[in-house]
Amino acid sequence: MKLEIESRNVAMTPRWKAEIEFRMGSLMQKHENLIHGRVTLTKNRHHKKLANVAEALVVVTLSGRHTLTARKENKTFEEAIRAAFDAVGIELRKYRDKRAKTEVRLSSVPPHRGVISKLFPKGRYGFILKEGGGEVYFHANALQGLTFKRLEDGTEVVFGLEDGKKGPQATVVTLPSPIAKAL
Repeated sequence: MKLEIESRNVAMTPRWKAEIEFRMGSLMQKHENLIHGRVTLTKNRHHKKLANVAEALVVVTLSGRHTLTARKENKTFEEAIRAAFDAVGIELRKYRDKRAKTEVRLSSVPPHRGVISKLFPKGRYGFILKEGGGEVYFHANALQGLTFKRLEDGTEVVFGLEDGKKGPQATVVTLPSPIAKAL
């Protein structure tokens, strides 16, 4: 990793430089995807409230061009360096935790089960014999993951249901997943 250390309006001391290198080394041990770091120490002579405020700016770049920054002011450079590196460490942990979370979203399985009982290919509609009794109308537009030509009487399906103008109708019709078949 490339590390740049600079100072403005103040001479860099070996103690500050050693502290910065130690802190950056600690970050690199915990976060191996750091590719660049820059630390700037500034003595701000024109601070509004306090005279001669010490400021530390830490910028780190991760692989994938993601950059995190922390700027902290304090009375001494040692305190500002520690505070800025602590803040960057927290941001790196948040970033790592956020990247570690992966959600796998599965499409919801329609709640009703049944078998195809009647097909009308020319009209592109049919009826499903619902588990527990009763017939449900479906149109070819409700089919997901299968075609009307693949259907035949007795094909097991799962479907969503709503009340239509002439009775219950299927909103989504699909083949049951292997998991749903086992249930």
